[in-house]
Amino acid sequence: MKNAFIRLSVIAIAAMIAFNSGSAQETKKSKAKMPSQEEMMKRWADAMTPGEAHKKLEQFVGTWDVEAKVWMNGPKGEPSVSKGTAEYKLALGGRFLQQEFSGEMMGQPMNGVGYTGYDNFGKKYVSFWIDNMSTAMSTMEGTMDKEGKTLTLWGKMDEPATGEKGKKVKYVTRVVDTDKHVFETYDVTAYGDKLPVMVITYTRK
Repeated sequence: MKNAFIRLSVIAIAAMIAFNSGSAQETKKSKAKMPSQEEMMKRWADAMTPGEAHKKLEQFVGTWDVEAKVWMNGPKGEPSVSKGTAEYKLALGGRFLQQEFSGEMMGQPMNGVGYTGYDNFGKKYVSFWIDNMSTAMSTMEGTMDKEGKTLTLWGKMDEPATGEKGKKVKYVTRVVDTDKHVFETYDVTAYGDKLPVMVITYTRK
């Protein structure tokens, strides 16, 4: 019994030594992988500096007349048509495009604010939208084509009217020309991504 106890003790000590040795090696590896102070500063500068992806957002700057069509009963029905105006401007040193909307939506007064930018580190376009017709914040992310003509974003949406949560939504902005662009919303969960449930047309004033 005594010899068995001694053997177990030796095994336990050996295991602890091996564990500590392994932990020390992992710590050394972690330290070895850490970039230098100069490299970290460079990476931070790269992440925070606006680039070509941000310049593609400049084409939206200006004041626009807005017409919104919303298909409340599905994309094959008759849409509700609303009017409004929108102003786009660059914010925070060109890092974000800010939109302020004022008008109506489905017969109700509406005011909204949205920001769109490009996340250098995440390598993706990001956006969020808030307005007086909801207490929720819509967030989305995605890509833009090389020509800067189509911005495709994806997000999730809750539907208070039906009680649904986390519905998959696709948002597409198509640039027609310098004086016109169209924003489309697709309720992917309910109707797929072929027919939009909302189309907002922006015409430059």
